[in-house]
Amino acid sequence: MKYELWMIGKTNEKYIVDGCNEYIKRISRFANLQVLVWTDVKVSPDMPAETVKLKEGESIIQKLGKDDYLVLLDEKGSQMNSRDFADYLEDFEWLGKKKAIFLIGGAFGFSKAVYERANDKLSLSKMTLSHQLIRLFFLEQFYRAMTIQNNHPYHND
Repeated sequence: MKYELWMIGKTNEKYIVDGCNEYIKRISRFANLQVLVWTDVKVSPDMPAETVKLKEGESIIQKLGKDDYLVLLDEKGSQMNSRDFADYLEDFEWLGKKKAIFLIGGAFGFSKAVYERANDKLSLSKMTLSHQLIRLFFLEQFYRAMTIQNNHPYHND
């Protein structure tokens, strides 16, 4: 099973970059996760948020394969605990999915077309979180799910 984490725009926050790199390294022991950062739309002061979402959405949809399973990390998505997330990831293999893509949108979220193309939506919190912080939170939870699946002591219940 191949997993990808797609993110719109780079982050220059050192603590986020360092944390993400640490979890990416840890995850590599358990899973094939590729992390891809796509260029965000350059925003001018007079550009409406809808235009930004539309342009980012068009770019994302062009990059998707027809069989890619797209999961949006979105505040409107379903929530689950860490054990449920570990089971959720295992289900991809049972369902015969070859690649699951988790997508973190840009600062303004997703376009309608991206919502329509998505196979699922997950929320990491009922609170609104920065699209920068979501990177670190998701990678930690992905790592935690991998340790649960592999009976590693990282996750304590």
